[in-house]
Amino acid sequence: MSTTTTMAELDGLIGTELGSSDWHEVTQEHVDQFAEATGDHQWIHVDVERAKAESPFGGPIAHGYLTLSLLAPLSSQVLVVTDTVMGVNYGLNRVRFPSPVPVGAKVRLTATLKAVEEVAGGLQLTLAAIIEREGGDKPVCIAEPVYRYYGG
Repeated sequence: MSTTTTMAELDGLIGTELGSSDWHEVTQEHVDQFAEATGDHQWIHVDVERAKAESPFGGPIAHGYLTLSLLAPLSSQVLVVTDTVMGVNYGLNRVRFPSPVPVGAKVRLTATLKAVEEVAGGLQLTLAAIIEREGGDKPVCIAEPVYRYYGG
């Protein structure tokens, strides 16, 4: 389920759940690529055998910032604004990681439109975003991403 709308209609969607993304599997390859890109090679993420033997999580887990980075692709599955020419990530108001993401888990995003503000040339949107793990009892990420959309 997702929401497709226009910039003019966004104000009317404040407080509305926009939908949920598809489930996305977090693989060890994905975690290793993230470690290479960021330089964060902590063993709980990249050393599978040690993580299985020593980690309190029973195996390797995704980086919190890897989970956070999924906001961008998963958000595009939840909200489509058809009359924009460009959208940018403007920032985050709040981020928490209440639960880990074990490698092999599937996650998805559910988002609600929290606020819409006018900015020069476009709109600034704040979402209330929850990334959950399939079968998990707590969210793996709770965030308030802020996006800016610009029209033509």
